[in-house]
Amino acid sequence: MHVRSRTGRIFDLPTPHEETEIRAGMVDDPDVCELSDEELQRLHPMSHPQPESTKQSVSVRLSEEVVTYFKATGKGWQTRMDEVLKDYVRSVQRQG
Repeated sequence: MHVRSRTGRIFDLPTPHEETEIRAGMVDDPDVCELSDEELQRLHPMSHPQPESTKQSVSVRLSEEVVTYFKATGKGWQTRMDEVLKDYVRSVQRQG
């Protein structure tokens, strides 16, 4: 059976036969314990840390040379590009 989460992810639930096999395996495994309803109630969903500052999504056309250069610097290239642009903005603000 398929179940769709609130975020749209699809999960396959085990069949009743598979569920029986899983539970039987849990009984035989000393490292596994099923949480009680009270324990489950105390759990809180994990959330992603909030960013220090929000960023605005924009579409911008850049020269191939600029994009190629920053992409070649590896993962995080957009953040590095943002830092370069912020440095430019600060330098212009200091001048004038």
